[in-house]
Amino acid sequence: MTRTILAAMTGLALLTSLAATPARAGEAVAIFAGGCFWCMEPPYDKTEGVLSTTAGYTGGHVANPGYKDVSAGTTGHLEAVKIVYDPEKVTYEKLLYIFWRNIDPVRKNAQFCDVGEQYRSAIFPQDDAQRTAAEKSKADLEATGRFTQPIATEILDAAPFYAAEEYHQDYYKKNPNRYAYYRWSCGRDARLEQIWGNEAGGL
Repeated sequence: MTRTILAAMTGLALLTSLAATPARAGEAVAIFAGGCFWCMEPPYDKTEGVLSTTAGYTGGHVANPGYKDVSAGTTGHLEAVKIVYDPEKVTYEKLLYIFWRNIDPVRKNAQFCDVGEQYRSAIFPQDDAQRTAAEKSKADLEATGRFTQPIATEILDAAPFYAAEEYHQDYYKKNPNRYAYYRWSCGRDARLEQIWGNEAGGL
């Protein structure tokens, strides 16, 4: 076996090992992209059984991306949130329910006022069971007839997840006034209420 082939196989193995985010015993991981990651942390932080949330980037082709490049759309990453949860206290299906009710499922390559592929909505299943649940939840939503447009939210393969810079973590707690203004000016809550009514937020 040549060194070139061995190196390629090693690189492939490393990429594969990075794709699914490992969880400790008794914990599980869910990764969702729903536009601005600042806005995707709060609903999960309020959910019983969620142990932590991390704002970050996933689905791209550059290692260790930074906010400037991701927001410019040059790395292929989506803004996303990684949720570590206790599956004995909250199900993945419940996390999916919350996810859908915090996004605009029919908005393609954008969410609310944020436009670009880096802000599109997507689910990144970490295993076959999550993929089955994600596909069922999307199919069930389509079957309700609630939307006249096709659901644009994608179900994508697990990919390396990179935590965003520290100042992005828990932004809504660190900068409550700026966060509230951003959320209002972006029209997020108004659109969620228009779509979901009293289900908006999913809590």
